[in-house]
Amino acid sequence: VQLQASGGGLVQPGGSLRLSCVGNGLLLDYYSVAWFRQAPGKEREGVSCIQNSSGDLTYYADSARGRFTVSRAGAENTVFLQMNSLKPEDTAVYYCAAYMSSCWQFTKKGKNDFDYWGKGTQVTVSS
Repeated sequence: VQLQASGGGLVQPGGSLRLSCVGNGLLLDYYSVAWFRQAPGKEREGVSCIQNSSGDLTYYADSARGRFTVSRAGAENTVFLQMNSLKPEDTAVYYCAAYMSSCWQFTKKGKNDFDYWGKGTQVTVSS
């Protein structure tokens, strides 16, 4: 059972990337799935979360709101993070994590609050 994050890469400022988080042996529909990122020398930062409930409530950190969109594709057992208007300060390793609690205040959750973590995918925004 694991999460697998992918989709990172090198993109110019203003560009877009779509990250994917696939549940292998794990039905993501039952879980809230959050995206975190960590830049070199900085603390891990919560970016976005999609809740495990009907309607798929979504939450965003201020740094992501208006530019990033989290969504779920149940048939593919995948959660996406669409990132638009990327900035150099978005450069980081991005991780997805899953747990069965609400997304409420997900940015304040510690690593041990989540049931599963995926390996990170590097996003680099540079000209």
